[in-house]
Amino acid sequence: MTRNAILALLLGATLMLNACATVKGAGKDIQSVGQAGEDAINK
Repeated sequence: MTRNAILALLLGATLMLNACATVKGAGKDIQSVGQAGEDAINK
């Protein structure tokens, strides 16, 4: 039982870390699109 709990905890931690990386990347993409739009408006 303990082995299954540890395995589930590690799997959950891995999924959470991957999700954070994905959200962070998406945030950077959105920020770069906003910056490009702002640069186009200011020209």
